[in-house]
Amino acid sequence: MSSYKRPESILVIIIAESTGKVLMLKRKDDPDLWQSVTGSLEFYESTLETATREVYEETGFFAEKNQLYDLSREIIFEIFEHFRHRYAPNITHCKEHWFKMLLNKELRPTLTEHTDFCWLTPQQAAKLTKSWNNSHAILEFAV
Repeated sequence: MSSYKRPESILVIIIAESTGKVLMLKRKDDPDLWQSVTGSLEFYESTLETATREVYEETGFFAEKNQLYDLSREIIFEIFEHFRHRYAPNITHCKEHWFKMLLNKELRPTLTEHTDFCWLTPQQAAKLTKSWNNSHAILEFAV
């Protein structure tokens, strides 16, 4: 099995239904990058399994079946230059599968891979992230 990441990932927008706000996380390895939950698929995982695992790893939230929705959207994005070393040589793009998770209210995540979090309106969250695909997903599915 390869030590490189699989160039296929998930994005999970977490929304608090009581406020309509979106959870944003500040990365440890790129302090200028605020984002939704993201993560690469392991070679043996489905997209739903990856989304469920990544939500738990990055927030401590257990995704129940009635909370996590496959948005049936896939996009291809260019991997940020400073993250490309994690992929096999000459891999510059990644396929991403979009999900959303609905919580009843804003909860405090348990941070392991991030240094901070905030709950923002979809417009504020979309503006905060420097990831065009994350911004687009928020504006399309959280508004």
